[in-house]
Amino acid sequence: MNEATDPHCLAPGESLRLLADHPWRRFVVLGDSVAEGLCEPLEGYSDLQWADRIAAELRAVRPLAYLNLGVSGLRTREILATQLEPAVAFGPDLALVVGGGNDAFPATYDPDRVDRELTTMITGLQDAGADVMTLGMFDISYSPAVADWLRPGLRQRMRMLSERTAALAEKLGTIHINLTDHPLSTDPALYSSDGRHGNARSDAIATAETVRALAHQITRTSSSTGQ
Repeated sequence: MNEATDPHCLAPGESLRLLADHPWRRFVVLGDSVAEGLCEPLEGYSDLQWADRIAAELRAVRPLAYLNLGVSGLRTREILATQLEPAVAFGPDLALVVGGGNDAFPATYDPDRVDRELTTMITGLQDAGADVMTLGMFDISYSPAVADWLRPGLRQRMRMLSERTAALAEKLGTIHINLTDHPLSTDPALYSSDGRHGNARSDAIATAETVRALAHQITRTSSSTGQ
């Protein structure tokens, strides 16, 4: 199987069709390694990392300014402290906020603090005029590289992070991409050998889910404005 035949990925021409009427001109990404892009290559799948791939799919329709501020290893407080200001200064009309995975990996995870920091980033970008995307991550606890004794606690924390981020998305009105409940989230073959990231198939699937979520937003916006 490869990306062109993978039923969970974009079909040929699907992205152009779904994004044909997209309005976005300036796309900014804030976050950690998931935002920066550290997925492991996999034969038959694009080497283009998830956020870069979203920018490329949007740019295939019309010119797009793109800024990716993602840095591997950051927790939400560090993303907030170092990335929100330059993200707002970029003047985005579309933003992706990815954070909390590094907070939830250890048992010291503080969900209330992560919620507050994600909220500050989301609302700051919305106040600047951006549509904001949020993410429920693939559940890395299913990676074969994670030690068995770590799995139960990590799975519980990743689920909590996903559920709380989804609740924030509902409350704040973000474009939410829920990968935690994707049917392949529990497939060990979706993850890289480092035990913390996905492989190129996971990024291709994430791209498909993101494009479809953006298409839903385009349709919803058009309906509300009567276009």
